[in-house]
Amino acid sequence: MNEDSAGTSTGTGGGGGGATGEAVPGSQWYDAEAGPLVRPYAMTGGRTKPGPSNVRFDLIALVVVDDHPPDRAAESLLGPEHRALLQLCRAETQSVAELAADADLPVGVVRVLLGDLLESGFVKVSRPVPPAQLPDERILREVIDGLRAL
Repeated sequence: MNEDSAGTSTGTGGGGGGATGEAVPGSQWYDAEAGPLVRPYAMTGGRTKPGPSNVRFDLIALVVVDDHPPDRAAESLLGPEHRALLQLCRAETQSVAELAADADLPVGVVRVLLGDLLESGFVKVSRPVPPAQLPDERILREVIDGLRAL
């Protein structure tokens, strides 16, 4: 925003008008301090669950781009948030929590968007090992003690 010599706002941002007081076109969708004003439900089309299969993404589930994704034409039909998540996954394998933080989106929104990408064949998700399938702590201690004894 610019200020003239009288200290009034004459710029194009933040929901303010010009010198005559009328609204600047498009300013209702952007606030220079708050950023774009797109609500999470708009990004997901009002959905709160990831896809018709209701897949549940754990925060530590790892997301990677599929080796054989659909063609580029299909990717061009995706929304900007979907493409942003794909770009982050192409850089490196990330967890759902990392994707939410890096994309600056709520975790619930990221889960819904990932559900779309998973069902479309753009990404693969590896689920974490359930705690019941992890080795017992006693066994791990015995292994460590045995290694120390060598």
